Amino acid sequence: MDRVNPAEKFALFDDAWHPRVVAELNGQQVKVVKLRGEFVWHHHEHEDELFWVVRGILRLRFRDRDVRVGEGEFIVVPRGTEHLPVAETEEVWVVLIEPASTLNTGNVRGERTRETLERL
Repeated sequence: MDRVNPAEKFALFDDAWHPRVVAELNGQQVKVVKLRGEFVWHHHEHEDELFWVVRGILRLRFRDRDVRVGEGEFIVVPRGTEHLPVAETEEVWVVLIEPASTLNTGNVRGERTRETLERL
């Protein structure tokens, strides 16, 4: 039972779109990730995702609308909802809270897919 300082965890890496696990609880993982540019359209068939913006501005694109999420705000993307995360600022720091089974690219596999996540 140790405290977690997200800023300290973000300082440990520089690459984008590569989530790291910083805590676990009740089958959920708390992850930190830096975002730059745009990701890929995808959805998660069985998992909801919480995106909590720590630094910068995130735009989550959905097929019917876009939602801007600023520092200190979060959004929950329901399972099965196709979405495309986009960093509106040069870099966005995001805390993700989602089931441990969640694959970062959901139903899409490619160069940004992370099968195994590093623990910080």
